Amino acid sequence: MNAHSWPQAHGPLRLDRIDARAKLAVFAAATGVALLWDDPRLNAALLVAVLAACLAAGVSGAYLRLMLRAMIPLALLLLVTHGWFDTRYVLRLTGHAALTPLWIAPRAWPWVGGATLSREGLLYGCNVAAKSVTLLLLIPLCVFTTAPDNLIVGLVRLRLPYRVTFVLASTLRFFPLLFGEIQGVRDAQRLRGLIVEDLGPFDRIRAHARVAIPAILGAMFRAQQMEVVLQSKAFSGSSDRTYLHDSTLRPADWLVIAGSALALAAAIVLYITHGIGAFRG
Repeated sequence: MNAHSWPQAHGPLRLDRIDARAKLAVFAAATGVALLWDDPRLNAALLVAVLAACLAAGVSGAYLRLMLRAMIPLALLLLVTHGWFDTRYVLRLTGHAALTPLWIAPRAWPWVGGATLSREGLLYGCNVAAKSVTLLLLIPLCVFTTAPDNLIVGLVRLRLPYRVTFVLASTLRFFPLLFGEIQGVRDAQRLRGLIVEDLGPFDRIRAHARVAIPAILGAMFRAQQMEVVLQSKAFSGSSDRTYLHDSTLRPADWLVIAGSALALAAAIVLYITHGIGAFRG
């Protein structure tokens, strides 16, 4: 990752040619559908579709693997929580009198003795895990395929206050700088003979903790520099200004916006009228 710019994705699926407002419409529609559906099969299909779109759009496979690995502990926690303990809510969703037991923990076990792992709870945990990963993957799909300047102009055209868009753009530019600071500290550790990969799990945690202090101090220094620059340029946050980049909705953008709205509306109607997407256990 470049230490001075947000990584841009360019793949066969040229989402970088679509206006930022159209991509925000896709993001809103996909988020609404993911939150609406409780069927684990449909949410799994949506997850696969979003992951395929990320790969086709050129989002780094290494970055996607890192995100998926980071989500594994949360997914396991969701499976345990809903599979064992969230019985009342799962029963209310299914409308059944009882859940189907898959395994019962021995009563001699502390805290979880006698807890029952249910089939319906496990399926609902898979649904929530797939939903969470889908929402996480939508962020790089929209952000990495949009230049920060184009994103700012698109948000301003949506009548979002310029101060809010400026904070968002500053955050997008600030994260790569922070990652660069962390990478610099790790490189300094390696030059001093510290190979984190060869350490044990507890020593590795301590080594990563030592990175936090210089990274936080570097981030604070960068923030102070930005404050001085903004004050020297008399930044007011007014949206009454000129922009280097323009944002114009083309026919393809309008088609994407209309398709996203129709897809979300169809999902809502089918959910209400036919129960498509509802959790049935």
